[in-house]
Amino acid sequence: MSLAEQVRSAVGSVVDPELRRTLAELDMLRDITVTEDAAHVGIALTIVGCPAATRIEREVREAAARVPGIASVDVAVGVMTPEERRALTERLRDGRPARTMPFGPDSLTRVIAVTSGKGGVGKSTVTANLAVALAQRGLRVGLVDADIHGFSIPGLLGVPAGTTPTRIDEMILPPVAHDVKVISIGMFLREGAVAWRGPMLHRTVQQFLTDVHFGDLDVLLLDMPPGTGDIAISVGQLLPRAEVLVITTPQAAAAEVAVRSGTVARQTGQRVIGVVETMSPLILPDGQDFAMFGSGGGQSVADALSLPDQPVQLLASVPLSMALRQGGDAGEPVVISDPTDPAAAAIIGLAERVATFGRDLTHRTLPFRTA
Repeated sequence: MSLAEQVRSAVGSVVDPELRRTLAELDMLRDITVTEDAAHVGIALTIVGCPAATRIEREVREAAARVPGIASVDVAVGVMTPEERRALTERLRDGRPARTMPFGPDSLTRVIAVTSGKGGVGKSTVTANLAVALAQRGLRVGLVDADIHGFSIPGLLGVPAGTTPTRIDEMILPPVAHDVKVISIGMFLREGAVAWRGPMLHRTVQQFLTDVHFGDLDVLLLDMPPGTGDIAISVGQLLPRAEVLVITTPQAAAAEVAVRSGTVARQTGQRVIGVVETMSPLILPDGQDFAMFGSGGGQSVADALSLPDQPVQLLASVPLSMALRQGGDAGEPVVISDPTDPAAAAIIGLAERVATFGRDLTHRTLPFRTA
């Protein structure tokens, strides 16, 4: 290979941090020449003002400079033409028309809705940490903050305030936090409150599922609002084959309400795969259990939701934890900041069970062909 070809190969392996594909795959490379020991590299970004522009330019410069024989690098940054962007979005959709549901019956992406009967039980905290724990296992994970009125996922994952998704024509690229692709209504608001009724809520969730380009995912998590209202019904209509994790505390009052959320999910065709109990008894330094919210609520929910042919298990009990709360406030999930904490260990164990949980592939078309 000539020196210019070596530079092209090195630069082409740089990964776009938003699209998670190499510049060569995305056809973002332009003229690349070498004069003596100086490399001249041209690249074309997707849009003007691309938020990843500085990072891409830096990594392109570093990649070219690592090629033996290159002493200096000059990078010329341009922007794709409308025709090039259109061709890119069509390629990213893999031939699928714009604004279509990529998580339909034939999709092999596992869709898991995390729900609860009432608010304040730690549902969003569990969802954020579970997403990160699954990503740590090497899975490709997306997270939709479907709690439109009470969105909190960006803060829990440490997405910087003011972060907005990148748009390529009609395609929305979700920001990435801790290797999780995440979308939330909070990324689109100038003011921090939402006062919408059913039709707007349905449309928002639908757009999150159709217009946001998550790419190929192993798991898509939905942080659901508490209760059995408009969004729960919309998700049941849009994703009738989704799996459901029910979150409750040990308290009998919370457990009773949590059963309702699982029951409604099942009525829409979704499958309850398990229950997670939060705020479980904490083991004190002297070895005694500190059961602030009682005990047994998680198991009672699992028992109430179990059917003869569909048993529901208590998949995890997440104890009260200062580190869990501090991580949420700081935007640093406890599974990263303190993985040995008992709450972190419980969620990491939950991720292991969820990742290996058997899937219901009934009515799904599998990608096999006969010779």
